[in-house]
Order: sequence, then C-alpha cells, then structure tokens
Amino acid sequence: MAKTALASAPRIEFGLACDGGTSKAGIYGLTDLFSYAGEFAAKRHSDPARPAVRITHWRADDCTADVRCAYDSSPGSPHTLSLLVIPGNVEAPVRTEKENPLLHWLRQRHAEGVVLAAVCGGVFVLARTGLLDGRQATTHWSFSDRFAEQFPDVLTETDHMVIDYGDVVTAGGVLAWADLGLRLTERFLGSAVMLETARYMLVDPPGREQRFYSEFDPRTKHGDKAILRAQHWLFTQRERPVNVVDIARHANLEPRTFLRRFVAATGMKPSEYQQRLRVTRAREMLEFSQASIEEISWSLGYGDVEGFRRVFRKVMGLTPSDYRRRFCQPTPQRA
Repeated sequence: MAKTALASAPRIEFGLACDGGTSKAGIYGLTDLFSYAGEFAAKRHSDPARPAVRITHWRADDCTADVRCAYDSSPGSPHTLSLLVIPGNVEAPVRTEKENPLLHWLRQRHAEGVVLAAVCGGVFVLARTGLLDGRQATTHWSFSDRFAEQFPDVLTETDHMVIDYGDVVTAGGVLAWADLGLRLTERFLGSAVMLETARYMLVDPPGREQRFYSEFDPRTKHGDKAILRAQHWLFTQRERPVNVVDIARHANLEPRTFLRRFVAATGMKPSEYQQRLRVTRAREMLEFSQASIEEISWSLGYGDVEGFRRVFRKVMGLTPSDYRRRFCQPTPQRA
C-alpha cells in the first residue's frame, strides 16, 4: 500500500521568523541544529528516511505585507507549526517601530498554540508583540538597560541564558541560539536526542548562565557628577571594604543625600556596587594569577573565606573554584 502524503509528512515543524537585520549565524546555526536533531530522532524511530523535523523560514513580504515561507526543508504538505524562533537581530534593539506585519503574524501563531522563542536582539521583536508583558525575559546583557527602557512592562533579567515560560521562551547572548535550540530539542524530541545533538555539535548541554560571561558594566551616563566622582573613587578601592560615609565624603554629599542619589543614578546600593567591583577583581585574579582562593579572598578584604565564596557564587552563579576551572588562562609552557 502506497504511503499517503499525510502519512509521510514530517512530524514536527520548527519555523524561524526572520526580519531585517536577522543574524545569519542564528538562522543557519539553528537550521543545522534542528536538522541534526531531526536526523537523530528519525534513527531512534527506526525510520531514517522520514525526517522527524521539518524546518521552515518565514519572512514578511515588503510588497504585500504578508508573511511568507522563504525556505522549506520538506515542501509539499500543509504547514503545521509547533515552534517559531526569532534568531538574534542586530537592528531590532535600535528600531523605534511599534508595529509591522511580522508582529501581527507572530501574535496569530501564538494564539493558535505555537510556541514562540527569541534570541539576543530578537527578543526585542518578541517583546514588541506584547506577549512578554508581566513576565521575566532575558536578552544580551549589554542590551539590559535599553531593553528595560523600551519595555518597562517586561521584567528584565539578564543573568540567565534561557528563561522558559512554556509558551514563550527568551535567550540572551549572541551564541545563545545553541542553548535555546538544545532546550527546545529536549522539549519536543526528548532528552536522549538533545544530548546526542549536543555531543555531535560539541556544545555544552543546557545549564549555562549569562552571568558566567557578562562583565560588570555600571551606569556612568546618568549626568550626576558627584556620583560619577564617587564611582571613579570606588574603582580604586576594589581591594578593601569602604562604608557609605567614606564614599559620601568623596562625593561631597551628606550620607543620606548621597545614598538616595547613588541608587537613582546607578540602580543599586553602594554596598551592592562595591560587591560587584570586588567580584570583578576576583575574576581577574582567578583567570590570570595562581593565587589560592584564600589569598584572593584576603587580598580583597574578605576576612571570612566562606563569606567570599558565598558572595562570589551569588553574583556569578559559580563557585570561585568552578569559575577558575572554566575560565583560567593556561600557563605558557617553558621552552
């Protein structure tokens, strides 16, 4: 008996929603990742000739304002999207548009039960649909302030690599498409296929966090010269604890006034700010020196080594030892 078109159709359709400025690395990287995953899934079902995943690319047509399929790995059968991913986008963070055909189309697909996901700058596109309002979302850590300003109803959280609400998923980082792709592969095709795909691509399985890599980027363009003067002085004091009275003195402000203005300008308390500066210094020492954890702790003014470890893990999501194992620069071999 001959197979019908329906019987031979791909099981799951993963779509990529592309817009002006969409990252080619994201498009082709996700296409490859989902292709590998589909092949591994097909082998596990003893039917390698029948693809387990259909991959499609979608773009808005400038002439008709419709969204059309621009690429289809298995053309011929009706589309039944399960997932739409918006890859990274270098233009989206600086756009000012409130509406375009792609946004309306994404809302329609979401209403039909399609899972929507976005990476890095592509999260700005997803946020413009309004579907992230009232939820946490992540994007690239360097876009954090810009994203929060453009979308005040979204809870910006850029420590995490992936934030998954089930129906909407966001990922931060230029190469976070790999983390997102593996997370979605696990959901739709299972853990075994996800791990096989990760091993084949030599990619760590999901579990990384953006804060492992992000740099402390304090706000300095706030226009408050007294607070900026205090920030510059604090940078020179990274290796010892100082109190609010000392910092306020260098800002030529009363402590209570200083505290209010510092929080307004930087978005954090002086103690949190100094903590981040000291952890940044600790990261440098862990990466480039052979000093022990205890020596680093003492050099930064932490009398309690366990206290230093707790602070470091709270900020970075890794213990000092785990951070060193992951990021330490190898010592050059002598000739």
